Amino acid sequence: MKVHDTRSHHHHHQPSDQDTKIMTRKQKAAQEGHSPTKKPKNETDHHSDDGANNGKSSSGGDFGKEFDEFSKAVREHLSIAQMREILESNDQDPSGSQDLLFFGPLERCPLCSANLEFNGRIYACKGFYSEWSSCTFKSKNPPRRRDSTKLPDSALNSSIVDMLNKYQEPSSRPQRDVAVPLKPLAGMVIALSGRLSRTHQEWRKQIEQNGGKVSNSVLGVNCLISTSAERERGGSSKHSEAIENGIRVVREEWLVDSIEKQELQPLAAYDIMSDIAVDGKGIPWDKQDPTDQALESLTAELKLYGKRGVHKDTKLQDQGGAILEKDGILYNCAFFLCDLGREMNEFCIMQLITVPDTKLHMYYKRGKVGDDPNAEERLEEWDSVDGAIAEFVSMFEEITGNEFEPWEREKKFEKKRLSFFPVDMDDGVDVRHGGLGLRQLGSASLHTSLEPKVANFMKVLIRYALMEMDMDAPDLPMGMLSDIHLKRGEEALLQFVEAVKSAKGSGRKEEAVWSDYSQRWFTLMPSTRPFIFKDYKQLADIAAAGYETVRDINVASRLIGDMSGATLDDPLSDRYKKLGCSISALDKESDDYKMIVKYLETTYEPVKVADIEYGVRVEDIFAVESSVSPSLEDMKNLPNKVLLWCGSRSSNLLRHLQKGFLPAACSLPAPGYMFGRGIVCSDAAAEAAKYGYTAVDRPEGFLVLAVASLGNQILEVKTPPQDTKSLEEKKVGVKGLGRKKTDEAEHFTWKDGIKVPCGKLVPSEHKDSVLEYNEYAVYDPKMVYRQVTDTNLSF
Repeated sequence: MKVHDTRSHHHHHQPSDQDTKIMTRKQKAAQEGHSPTKKPKNETDHHSDDGANNGKSSSGGDFGKEFDEFSKAVREHLSIAQMREILESNDQDPSGSQDLLFFGPLERCPLCSANLEFNGRIYACKGFYSEWSSCTFKSKNPPRRRDSTKLPDSALNSSIVDMLNKYQEPSSRPQRDVAVPLKPLAGMVIALSGRLSRTHQEWRKQIEQNGGKVSNSVLGVNCLISTSAERERGGSSKHSEAIENGIRVVREEWLVDSIEKQELQPLAAYDIMSDIAVDGKGIPWDKQDPTDQALESLTAELKLYGKRGVHKDTKLQDQGGAILEKDGILYNCAFFLCDLGREMNEFCIMQLITVPDTKLHMYYKRGKVGDDPNAEERLEEWDSVDGAIAEFVSMFEEITGNEFEPWEREKKFEKKRLSFFPVDMDDGVDVRHGGLGLRQLGSASLHTSLEPKVANFMKVLIRYALMEMDMDAPDLPMGMLSDIHLKRGEEALLQFVEAVKSAKGSGRKEEAVWSDYSQRWFTLMPSTRPFIFKDYKQLADIAAAGYETVRDINVASRLIGDMSGATLDDPLSDRYKKLGCSISALDKESDDYKMIVKYLETTYEPVKVADIEYGVRVEDIFAVESSVSPSLEDMKNLPNKVLLWCGSRSSNLLRHLQKGFLPAACSLPAPGYMFGRGIVCSDAAAEAAKYGYTAVDRPEGFLVLAVASLGNQILEVKTPPQDTKSLEEKKVGVKGLGRKKTDEAEHFTWKDGIKVPCGKLVPSEHKDSVLEYNEYAVYDPKMVYRQVTDTNLSF
């Protein structure tokens, strides 16, 4: 079956450029120590271009030695003030690199027209697309101006003026070969400590050959190389200095792997000072294999479950801790910031917590999404409630650039550059609260008055709603968002779609649009693996489907609520009543049951995932009567009624049952969204099963059969309609013609004049169609009725 992976790709993280007064000394040191442009104390020249000597001239000659000699002469004979004057004379960033004297001045960024600068490993733009996003343009071989380098009087009067004049004209400058890769340790400054497997001199040679530098001082380096044995012996003064300044202490294997793989490996995975356990425990989620991340998330207990939830790490909940509420405001805020241009993906949490018979507490936590072990956090006691509130408000305004009360009372907020955006939590309970797990669900199903098959059905629905939570980390309250925040997410998605559809001009301009809106999206809907969307398929599979999953989990949270208590009170029956529908298992000897099995078997084809071919087996079929869907009596006189298959992820089936069918979140030229904001079904179970199938490791899924009226006039198309808005407004029934169809000779009419397009799949006359199977779109939920539905399948 087709598996939609909602986890995004990894991008390296760098701390924010923005300091705030609530930063601790450790945070500031970490920010400086991990900055690629930071050098040790004994490195005075901040204009060195270590990446440039990896190139070759266009004629094939190696100019690395030539560049080294040139750079040495510049360092020795030009002051930093002179170099800054040269940069400004050529309209370059004053913190830029000296390589402009060798290769020529840089052009402006082709995406946003801001200045480019060398960050120690690569040329990067420091401009902005919008208040939501930084420019993400990076290049090893940036565009350069083809005019003469301007030399101010101070340079013309220097002792190396002849060398500077040599490269002043474009015709005399070397041309870098972009095919030559950047060395893996380029821009890294490394300190060594203790007895390693090789001598320090041998490692220095290896590090320098691979683009890095070795410093005798710990301050300002990117990491300290040591051994676990040295740590066990109590460590050295270098260890203490590194810990004090927030600098990673990593195993020697980090160097070995980075050089062997010719790619910089994540420092966190080799850390020996944070008590990182084996098998990936404690490693940031964006550094883990996505499968390991999903498994870890299923066993993780939620730390922040809603507006009234006291953060688990405070350990105050067991003491009767509660969120401070005053004048109708709950002092509990969560924030996100995704800025891929600055390589930031951070969360922040602030709470004021009251504890009986003790002082008021202020809790603050900030870190990279998915990297809990390295988050900065503190818990402080306050004597004065008014003083604590004033500090809370000040912190809110400092990290967001907005006033606190207008946000809390009216949800007025203006996004500021490189500032956090608040997530609006609802006053409820995320379904993961209390560590609700599979064992508790099993116990709940034993203490219920529901019919056994219905009880198991409810248990599976809740279990899969929980499994879909692997899309976020425990610190993120994505299962209890307010309708306001969900609406912001929907609006951002629709704006994203419209922006990329209307993007015109060069490929670079389109790239800027994709980058800008991707960063907006992951600020509102955070992920441990944010990335820049590249095409409509990613936008559909990850953004649109991800939004629908978050929306559906929020429905599940409100339905399921807090199930962390005893199971003797029959929580499954209580949740079943909240669904507002009746569910009953069909008799396997009934005509309806046999008809549905035949319809499934004739319209399903085995699907291959990797080396495994999946068939299908029916376990149970349930009939559902819902108060939110039209009754069959309501639809009796509607024309062109057809019984069709609808795919449904197990996580959103709870929402289907309680809220009825909802249209797709947006219109995209991609499967599931190409008919716009309609309810899409198929006469082929094979097509619907792509959405009912959950994952290779949990192959149970659900298919929904629905009676749909296609209206008096049916529009037949072989390609997705360009304008779906008019179809949505007119509520026209659409039939997408696939390359395969069901054999019409086997079709028959069911009760109340409902056509059942049952028949084996055969090639159609529409061989050039973009659709594999026939698909139907209905734009009026009142024209869709779940008659016999929810076929529980095992793949």
